[in-house]
Order: sequence, then structure tokens, then C-alpha cells
Amino acid sequence: MSTKKGSIGVTTENIFPVIKKFLYSDQEIFLRELVSNAIDATQKLKTLSSFGEYKGELGEMNVKVTVDPAAGTLTVSDHGIGMTAEDIEKYINQIAFSGAEEFLEKYKDNANAIIGHFGLGFYSAFMVAKKVEIRSLSYKDGAVAVKWECDGSPEYSMDTIEKAERGTDIILYIDDESKKFLEQSEIDSLLKKYCRFLPVPVISGFEQEWKDNKMVDTDKPKVINNTEPAWTKKPAELTDEDYRNFYHELYPGQEDPLFWIHLNVDYPFNLTGILFFPKIKNNFEVTKNRIQLYCNQVYVTDSVEGVVPEFMMLLQGVIDSPDIPLNVSRSYLQSDTAVKKISGYITKKVASRLEEIFKNDREDFEKKWDDIRIFIEYGMLTDEKFCDAAMKFVLLKDTEGKYFTLEQYRTLIESAQTDKDGNIVYLYTTDPVAQYSYIKTATDRGYDVLLMDGQLDSHFIGLLETKLEKSRFVRVDSDIIDNLIPSSDRKTVEMPSDKREMLASLFRSQLPKVDKAEFIVSFEALSPEANPVLITQSEYMRRMKEMAAMQPGMSFYSELPDSYNLIVNTEQPAIKKIIESADTSLMPKIVPLNAIIKENNDKISAIRSGAKDGKLSDEDNNQIKNLEETVTHNRHESEKEIKAFGETEPLIKQTIDLALLANGLLKGSELSEFITRSVSLL
Repeated sequence: MSTKKGSIGVTTENIFPVIKKFLYSDQEIFLRELVSNAIDATQKLKTLSSFGEYKGELGEMNVKVTVDPAAGTLTVSDHGIGMTAEDIEKYINQIAFSGAEEFLEKYKDNANAIIGHFGLGFYSAFMVAKKVEIRSLSYKDGAVAVKWECDGSPEYSMDTIEKAERGTDIILYIDDESKKFLEQSEIDSLLKKYCRFLPVPVISGFEQEWKDNKMVDTDKPKVINNTEPAWTKKPAELTDEDYRNFYHELYPGQEDPLFWIHLNVDYPFNLTGILFFPKIKNNFEVTKNRIQLYCNQVYVTDSVEGVVPEFMMLLQGVIDSPDIPLNVSRSYLQSDTAVKKISGYITKKVASRLEEIFKNDREDFEKKWDDIRIFIEYGMLTDEKFCDAAMKFVLLKDTEGKYFTLEQYRTLIESAQTDKDGNIVYLYTTDPVAQYSYIKTATDRGYDVLLMDGQLDSHFIGLLETKLEKSRFVRVDSDIIDNLIPSSDRKTVEMPSDKREMLASLFRSQLPKVDKAEFIVSFEALSPEANPVLITQSEYMRRMKEMAAMQPGMSFYSELPDSYNLIVNTEQPAIKKIIESADTSLMPKIVPLNAIIKENNDKISAIRSGAKDGKLSDEDNNQIKNLEETVTHNRHESEKEIKAFGETEPLIKQTIDLALLANGLLKGSELSEFITRSVSLL
């Protein structure tokens, strides 16, 4: 044929699909596209051969990428179906058509390995090339080889040429701004990234060996890819060792995974893949490049937000689906209907696999629980469907190291840990060492205590309280044991209000200053063997502060001081001794002062209630002012007497400091004074 010149058919009608769906976000993507097209052409010929439509020898079915820095070219060659002049006219010069789509329609039941949209991906070559040549010879009998050439403008030329072998060579004349793509190391790196699992061998350069103190090329061609990665095989064909080897191929240098999930579905969409459960540290961060997304073994992205639920980001592995578009933006992926269905399927499959592992080998599941707990809790907190499924296999661990399902644990504690209102109380600790004395008090009562020391547990506890009927979780140190699981026959402290107020002031006066802490003094009639003073922390406020530490939007709570309850055990001998001493030495001084305070407060109330139309005269205001000054003076006198008495009774400060010490709140000079006082008391 004589040289043909013409303009590439780019029209308003057929360019919009290109703009809308096939936007390239990264220059390096061109190599993926060209190699994918070469694989596509190779797979087409294999399909035709299997149908008997091509009767020739297939020969070497590989794709070769050749770098020629001297010529300034990068060539992608295949031995696939090739193209005639008519094919080039149809699939290259008319951009909107896709050879792969037409081919798939004809062989839709047997051509699953057809990758790309030939013609569309091809034009990515002009991202790095100032000129592109196509040299191609079709597989068809009597075909004539053809060369197509274009410099990136709509103008092209096409001639017949001599070509000995069937297939296509795409020759890129790399432009000055893209010279890095003439470096063998750069090309090998890109091929490893995008083409390492393509189904046809991809050859680039040569194998190297160490010789004369340096690495040199051998004459053995270097195959970049593994053509049969584990996810393309059936689970029955793979051993545990095969899965582990594939994991280390994906993530060299990492520990063996805990276990894995092999995905394989062909309806209502096609999807294969393997997801691995790595060991997850308790202090985790969601990493966004742990799962790799493929389309028919062609690497698409490792930014899978929207393709898999957020909690799945803790997993590693591969997802491969021809139903996920190859050349689209991330926002398109996240809004695509097929992708959303895939995301839902993966969630269901992961939950199903975890339940299967739990049922088939519970002992092994329990051994791995501490490593996968954060994944399951995160999934339950962020995905409602996963949460519903996980309620069957999520485990609770107690301080004795025993594991229970939610149903088993409820059965275990229901009889002993149901309060007077019919609520089942789940006791837990976040630090079994620091909270040891509280745990012991609870277990001595026959109660069981859960270990909830995970990073997400403050949120997870809140979730369980919404899921489990008539249940509440309380930390074992958040109140005295009788208040944690209150019963109807609980003993109360009978004490006149003035005496209660005096004793509260007495203990409050001997409290050291604790940074960012407030104490509320109360009295309980506990066992004589219990500690004289206990310190507990409000469950609600503590939990709010813990969640605030993880959620910036709750910073209001993080700024509040820690709220503690200082509980005085009125049945303990040391406290009884303090109360008796206060009754003898302090109350005679306080009672008259309290009487004056009460008398003056009554007078103030009488004056205010006797005001006409709610208005006080100047005389009334002056009288109230004088009375209030008297009240304030007597209160100060009362506080002075209480503080002075407290300083003469070292047992008060000693019992308080013991409680502070048990909670890690006694530090610095206060701790030193406590030690000195303890020695003197001995």
C-alpha cells in the first residue's frame, strides 16, 4: 500500500467517555497500559487457538520490554494477534472504540483474561513520548505487516513494512522531559509495581550475577512477573506454606500472617483475592496502602479507600476484579455501584471466615485473639453489618486469661452480677497491676473481672452497652464493690447531717493537692476488713475523658479535672477511732459554731421572706450583711478548728495517703512525708 495520511477520529461524541472514565492520574501509568495491551493481544490469540480459529503454532507467548538509551526508545513487543491496517484504522484512529470490548462480547464466556480497552490505554504513550510507532503483523493468513506513526498531534501516517514475526511492537521515542524512562532500573521498578503478577511472562533486560566485584548482565532474559500468583488458583490447590510464601512475596521481611481469607466469587460480580491477617500492634494506625487492587492481574492501586471498608485497612493482601474499572479516579471508584457491592461482599466474607475459624478451631482462635482483637473491635465500631455478624465470635477475656463469647459470659455472671434493678453488671479493669486491690476485692466476692486494656476498648464498651440488653459496664475501681453491683439489702451509714458534714470537712482538710483532680468525700459502712479509705473514679467522666483523648471534637472533657470519690469506711477500726476522737475533742467546739451559723442563716431567711413586694430596705440589707459576715467568720473558725484537729490526728492523713498511694496519686514531697510518717507510726 502507498503511504496513507489522515487525522485521528476524535469527535465530541466519542471523546467524552475518554475524559469521563479514563483519566490518568500518574505519568508512569503509560507502561502499565502498553504492557496490558500486549498481554491482551497475547491472551486473545490463546483464546482463538483454543477455539480452533487459529491453527498455527503459538510459539513463545511472552511480552518483552526493551530499553535503548542510545536510540532514545522504549519498546513493548508481543507475539499476540497483531493488527492489520484495517484494525489500526478501527482501533487506533477511532479512539472511542475498544477492541477488547468487542472481543469480549464475542467470547464472553471464555475470555476472562482480556485486560484492557485497546486504543484508549494506548494513547497514554504520548504522556512520555514525542513520537510513537506501531509495527504490527496480524495472525490472519495473508496479512501484510503495517507501520503506524504519530507525533502526538491528530495527524498520523501508515505504511506497509516487512515484519518476520506475528505480533506488535510499540516503539516510544521518549521526550526530553521523560528521560528517566530510558533507565533500565526505572523500567524494572515500574514493571515490578504494575506488572509483577500478569498472566503472561514479561521480559525486561537480563538476569545479573556478581562478577569482578560488581553485578553484571548474563545472557539469560529476566522475567519480571509471577504468572500464576496464589489468588488465581483454587484454595484446594494451595497449602498453608503456599499462602505464607505468597505473603512474603508481597511483603518481604514481615512475620508470618496469623491466617488468611481466600476470596473467590463469580456472581453477581467477579472477584478473587487473598486477604491476610498480620499481627496488629495494640497502638495501631490505619495504613492506606496495605491492600493491593488488581484488575485481571494488572495492578490498579494500593489506595483502596472506598473499595474496602475502613477497618479492612488493617489487613494486607490482594483483591482482583475485572468489574473494578482500570483507568479511573479514586473518587469514581468510591462512588461506583459495582465497587460498593464488592465492598459489602468482602465484609460478609471476612466475617464468615472469622466465624468459620472460630467454630473449627476455637483453641487456635483464642491464641490469636490478642493479635486480631483490635481489628474485630474496629470493624464492629465502624461497620454495622460486620458488627452484627461479629457478635457471634467476638471474645471477652477475663483477668484469669479465660475467653468467652458474649453469650457464654452473660451466662457465667448473670446469677452473681445482677443488680437490684435487674441489670447485668460487667466489671472490668484497664490495668490489672494498678487496679489489683479492686480486682481482688471483686473476685473475693465471687465476681468475675474482664480485662479491657485495648486502645479502642473505651469505645467498644459503649458499643456493647447498646447491643446487650439490660447490661452495663463499670470499671472495677469506679466505686466501692457494694455500689458497683448494688443490692436491695445494702447497709447504709446512719449519721446526723452536722456530724457527716464535720467529718467530710475533716478528711477534706487533710487531702494533699493533686494536680488536676477534685475529690468528693462520702461515707460507706463497708466490711471492717476493707480498707479504711478508698478512692474511686467516676465511670462516666473517666470514660468521656478517655474517648476525648482519641476524638479531638470532645476536647471539652479532656480539659476537665479528674473527678475522684474519697470513700471513708465507717466500719473500719482506724476510722472508728478517728470518729470517736472527733466526737470527744472536736464536736464540742464545732456544735456551738454550727448553732450560731444556723441561727444567723435562719435570721437571714426570715428577713428575706418578710420583705414587702420582694424589696429589702436599706436597714434590712445592712442587717443581712452583718449576719452574713458573722456566718462567714464562724465558718472560718469551724474550718480552722477542723484543720487543727486533723493535724493532731496522723491517722487521718495516713489513711488518705494509703488510698492515694494505691491509686498512684501520691507523689513527690507528699510521698516522702508519707514514708516518714509511716516510720514514726511504727
